Amino acid sequence: MAQRGLVIKCIAGIDDAERCAQAFTVAATAVASGISTSLWLTGEASWFALPGKAQEFDLPHAAPLADLLAAIIAGGKVTLCTQCAVRRGINEKDLIDGIKIAGAASFLAEIIEPDIQALVY
Repeated sequence: MAQRGLVIKCIAGIDDAERCAQAFTVAATAVASGISTSLWLTGEASWFALPGKAQEFDLPHAAPLADLLAAIIAGGKVTLCTQCAVRRGINEKDLIDGIKIAGAASFLAEIIEPDIQALVY
């Protein structure tokens, strides 16, 4: 039996720091465990697709978000929601290297694959 992959949609940013940190922690842990992992940044989490924004995140007793994001980019896939990017004036050229912009059709294509577990934080 093939190992399941993981698609995580994070909608929380600094507005809900604990939920945001959980999404990034689970994604980074999955990557470190060798699980195929895709993290989608949506809503207020969209800002973390920009250089320096993850460094501004601070939650006591949580791993640095910038470190988690770097690990996810290095071993998994990170995507910024198209509509969320447009609403915030974020363009492809603004993003951290390794992050791409895609829409709902791409998200749907990922989550309907066999052996994929989708989580939303």
